[in-house]
Amino acid sequence: MISENVLLQPYNTFGIAATARYFADFSGTEVLKALLHDTRSSTLPLMILGGGSNILFTQDYNGLILKNNIKGIEITGEDEEFIYVKAGAGENWHGFVRHCISLNLAGLENLSLIPGNVGASPMQNIGAYGMEIKDTFHQLEALHLKDHSVVTFNNPDCKFGYRESVFKKEYKDQFAILNVTYKLCKQPSFNTSYGAINQELERMHVTELSIQAISQAVINIRQSKLPDPAKIGNAGSFFKNPTVDLAKYESLRASFPGVVAYPLENGRYKLAAGWLIEECGWKGFRNGDAGVHASQALVLVNYGNATGHEIYQLSQDVLDSVEEKFGVALEREVNIV
Repeated sequence: MISENVLLQPYNTFGIAATARYFADFSGTEVLKALLHDTRSSTLPLMILGGGSNILFTQDYNGLILKNNIKGIEITGEDEEFIYVKAGAGENWHGFVRHCISLNLAGLENLSLIPGNVGASPMQNIGAYGMEIKDTFHQLEALHLKDHSVVTFNNPDCKFGYRESVFKKEYKDQFAILNVTYKLCKQPSFNTSYGAINQELERMHVTELSIQAISQAVINIRQSKLPDPAKIGNAGSFFKNPTVDLAKYESLRASFPGVVAYPLENGRYKLAAGWLIEECGWKGFRNGDAGVHASQALVLVNYGNATGHEIYQLSQDVLDSVEEKFGVALEREVNIV
């Protein structure tokens, strides 16, 4: 059933009090198809909404929002090395990660406590602590919003990049992801080299490495650095880490010896956007209820009643200052509506 004038505050982790002209949710493919046959889905703007953890509403939405609530987790196959696990797009991501860890299936432990739902994971190619979805992704099923066909996408089909996929580019707003299947390892290959995982494992007095221990270390680190959206409105990292060529990196290092950067395989360097923003003096900044988090400059926050426009303007001020000081163009990771 489609409702009118629905407050979106409970459906976005920024807690922005925008309103949708029309709103409905769906828990299966047939329900979604029925909603898409409603004339409002073809005559008005249409949005498929997941967990709302990577979106900023800067205004009311004068169209139809369909919230994906497809649930279910099942093992669909296995071979000598892998077990294939399918999850509905509406499953909570961290809940799904915990479920896989409870089955002792490896590959997602470094992605613990990332907010949002399963359906967004391939769209964003979510990543953290040295791992990305593309490393474990097997396939997904998605419904084409115009002809209502169900299409299967394998790993190459998704054209994964850094926080990118085909669903954010040429297929943007054309599909609703129904489910995602991951290829998880029976025997773990531990990845602890990124960030502070090793230090946290030492602090935890871990003597025998396991995916459970790595997951808990990641959770501890994230909780110490990032605000809980249930307490302070935010969408996690608001900006992508930019990449530059060798000449630009060397120029930056000459002018700013403390610049934080990581070499990439293609000869380019990934800069730490949080460091750039912090060097511009934004960490802990607050203007009304819109601010930059005091512990992580990558995160913009809503302390209560900030509007989406105020958050957006703050992000633009951050972009402008980084460009002016470093000659580096940051890009927003969060989807702006």
